Amino acid sequence: MLNHIVLMGRLTRDVELRTTQANTSVASFTLACDRDFGGRDGEKETDFIDCVAWRSTADFAAKYFAKGRMAVVSGRLQIRPWTDKEGNKRYSTEVVVDNMYFGDSKPDGKKGGDSDGFGIPDDFNPGAFE
Repeated sequence: MLNHIVLMGRLTRDVELRTTQANTSVASFTLACDRDFGGRDGEKETDFIDCVAWRSTADFAAKYFAKGRMAVVSGRLQIRPWTDKEGNKRYSTEVVVDNMYFGDSKPDGKKGGDSDGFGIPDDFNPGAFE
């Protein structure tokens, strides 16, 4: 079986970084992904996709990404059942992010310096997240 998803979109809000009781980093954010086609009225449609990243990927996301940044994520689609306050069974769909990449050059005044013009922050050290 295969469950693999790749998305490219802009963050709709800053990354929310939390830590579990076991001291594991977990980050959540939402990507706005434009569809390749428009609706009946010709307007472009956008999907808002919830994402969650764990451990070093969560730390990376929180350090280098902010609202409005373009990101490319790859991971798996997860559907979690839960029960609301009235006892109704609900489902949440989210992408569990395994890898996250820069999808654009850093806009001025945003997180991380970018002197190389390729969207890679000056202080980025890939070995720090292993």
